[in-house]
Formats: sequence, C-alpha cells, structure tokens
Amino acid sequence: MNNPIYLRPLNVADAKISYQWRNDPEVWVYTEFKPSQPGITMEKEMEWLRHKLEIETDKRFAICLKDTTQYIGNIQLIDVKDGQAEFHLFIGERQFWGKGIGKAATKLILERAFEEMNLDSVFLFAHEDNAAGLSIYKKLGFVPQSKHGNQVKMLLTKGSFMPGN
Repeated sequence: MNNPIYLRPLNVADAKISYQWRNDPEVWVYTEFKPSQPGITMEKEMEWLRHKLEIETDKRFAICLKDTTQYIGNIQLIDVKDGQAEFHLFIGERQFWGKGIGKAATKLILERAFEEMNLDSVFLFAHEDNAAGLSIYKKLGFVPQSKHGNQVKMLLTKGSFMPGN
C-alpha cells in the first residue's frame, strides 16, 4: 500500500484548524489530555501552540494528506531525553478515522525516532478501551509495561520496531 500521508513540522498557523478539533469531544475520548476548558478559541490555541513549539525537547508534526496537503492530525515525540521520548497521536479530522492513517503516521514518526534521532526507545499511554490503537501499537512492536488508571503504558525499543507490520 502506498503511504497516503506525510509529516511536516507543526506551526502556529495550524491553530486555525486544530482549535476546531480541541472543541470536538469525540477527538478526545481516549486521551487523558483533554482541553482544560470548553470553547477553545483560535487565539487561545495559537498561544498554546506557540508555547509548545518553543519546547526544545518536543518534536511536533502535522499529519497531512499527500494528494491534497490537507492537515488532518498531529503526532509528536515529547520530552525527548536520554535516548527516550513519549509518543502522542491524534487524527482530528474524523472522516479519516479507521483508514490506516494513524498506523502510517506512527510508522513515519518511529522511523524518524529510531533512524534520524537515534533514540533507544519510545513509550506511550493508550486508553484500555482504544482497541484500534492498542492493536496498531502491538503490531508495530510496542509492549505493554504497566497500567495507570485506564491508561496502558507501552514501550517500544529500537531493536523491536517492526515497520513492515
């Protein structure tokens, strides 16, 4: 299958779209990092994003469609240090859910993490009810490590990354 997406660095102008996602509770069903208040404005989102993009230990990317360049989600490696990073992903445009975009984006950022950034491991937290996400992460080699409330912590080491799956 030809990869339908690419990753580009996230920028402040992306807030013109992402603020809409932050106001859609369906997008945040499986995450602990829900917006702290309803009614996020574009200005608030721009301010939040500007702050996040200044964090040197974070690598934040926009997920975009190759054929139209449409921005459809975010993926990031945060708190990059000591050969490790925490992974986050969301597809904000719901019409692209269940189409393999999350898996494709995850593969791309993990290739970057292990090949370009030379990280040793990447970990994530996935909601125990997020069957699709858990399935993707396991296929790519993530291994459950522990449980924190309803979140499963999973770890992937460079040596066990399986990009072909």
